[in-house]
Amino acid sequence: MALTTLALLASGFTAMSASGAEPGCRVDYTVNGWADGYTAQIKVTNLGPALDGWRLTWTYTGDQQVTSAWNATVTQTGRSVVAVDAGWNGALATGGSADFGLQGTSRPADPAPADFALDGVPCGGDGTPPQTTPPTDPPTTPPSTDPPTGADCGDAVICSDFEDQTGPAPSGAWRFAAPDCEGTGTAAVDTAVAHSGSRSLRIDGRAGYCNHAFAAATADLSSVGPVMYVRMWVRHTTALPDAHVTFVSLPDASQGGRSLRVGGQNGALQWNRESDDATLPAQSPAGVALSRPLPTGSWQCLRFAIDTTAPGLDTWLGDDPVPGLHADGVPTQDVDQQWLSGTTTPPRPTALRLGWESYGTGDDTVWFDDVAVGSAPPAC
Repeated sequence: MALTTLALLASGFTAMSASGAEPGCRVDYTVNGWADGYTAQIKVTNLGPALDGWRLTWTYTGDQQVTSAWNATVTQTGRSVVAVDAGWNGALATGGSADFGLQGTSRPADPAPADFALDGVPCGGDGTPPQTTPPTDPPTTPPSTDPPTGADCGDAVICSDFEDQTGPAPSGAWRFAAPDCEGTGTAAVDTAVAHSGSRSLRIDGRAGYCNHAFAAATADLSSVGPVMYVRMWVRHTTALPDAHVTFVSLPDASQGGRSLRVGGQNGALQWNRESDDATLPAQSPAGVALSRPLPTGSWQCLRFAIDTTAPGLDTWLGDDPVPGLHADGVPTQDVDQQWLSGTTTPPRPTALRLGWESYGTGDDTVWFDDVAVGSAPPAC
């Protein structure tokens, strides 16, 4: 895994941009790369007069190809890339910044871009390409952070780092489950890949409706609340497909036992309610743009807050809230309007299942570790 950070600070320019803003911007470009792909987190800071809408451009000099993006509309023609604000993050005051991200394919040693321009005005720098470290294959050891372990969950009803699992199949507090129908998908205890310690839960998910494979926690969650907090570290291999998939399933008493589901569609994370197939966000282009893909090849901290007294949901990827995965009881176009029109009954999850459920295309290998469910919010 290679991490590359590029910071370009504009200075000394006097030309005016097409939008009338004086030159001045800073771009922080952070790459998480592996053998044949990468994700990039990009922060653009406006150092000139306030902007009402922004357009950031750059050129790749390697083989990078953008495949998806979040919090901005990103297009690529040849090696030229254009990122335009998502609307809700278009206003940039002087000193204000906007964060967005993208995912794509690449080759080892592809250099980071060095020619960022905001609304047509270069962001500066001395033209020296940043120093990069060639990407490597995804690691099979934990990142260099100090992850929370099972002992750090407090009074959580589920607090599992899977170190008590002797394998090869889930046992004890976890059981294999195929809620609808069982095929070739599998669940196993993995001793080669872990976020903390030496064990994790591995799901080899297979495409097709009858390949459901989950590890179900035996803990009863029916009294957790009034807000249920869920945290897990998840790592997966293949980008979320356009077709609908699920990797977290919460049987829900308010749906008569049908599930409240977390997965993906159109390449981005989404919530889905099994009883009426409602989605959060709406699967419109604007709605999907307010969600995020789940980065591949690295451990990601995913957290949820489920209000059991009102139809409210919140979702975080790392420490960042995902705007499209938020329901607050007030219908918002492209976000929770469809979700709230289906029912006003608060969800009441009773159990947790981690695995893979495809409704068409979409094989994936997914690992879970350091899972916590309780009435208090656990940290990443």
